[in-house]
Amino acid sequence: MDVLEVFTNLSTWSIILFILGFGLVIFEMFNPGFGVPGALGIILLIAGILITAETVEQGLLMGLVILVILAVILTIVLYSASKGRLSKSLILKDSTSKESGFSGTEDLQYLLGKRGITATPLRPAGCADLEGVRLDVVTRGEFVDKDVPVTVIEVEGNRIVVAPVNQ
Repeated sequence: MDVLEVFTNLSTWSIILFILGFGLVIFEMFNPGFGVPGALGIILLIAGILITAETVEQGLLMGLVILVILAVILTIVLYSASKGRLSKSLILKDSTSKESGFSGTEDLQYLLGKRGITATPLRPAGCADLEGVRLDVVTRGEFVDKDVPVTVIEVEGNRIVVAPVNQ
């Protein structure tokens, strides 16, 4: 069985189904979303195979040819994406820098030097009440009992390091 033999008995409807199916799958590759166009495209391609193929062998061969074509198209799409030529709608243009107001974690630098009291034993991690706010804190390795006055000596991201006040 020849590949060309399979595609020689295409009707107008099967050609339309194949074109629409490929178009929808390609649209989904360039504009990923909920998958509705891609799923509809696959359904149309399968319908085109069912209308065109006269035997199971022809259907399998057509399916294989369609998979190869889609693989080539996907390779082109991925190559385009890696070179930065993909649809501009997929590329984030805004930067997430501190200058533009973005912060990955809450800025807790204002806690430096604040005093509070341990709400749980710190071994070396636990909770402390810092000016009415209960926060997770750590020590530099020492154990601190509950209800001991502490002060914030270091803040790094969301890591708050405290030490007993008498130190």
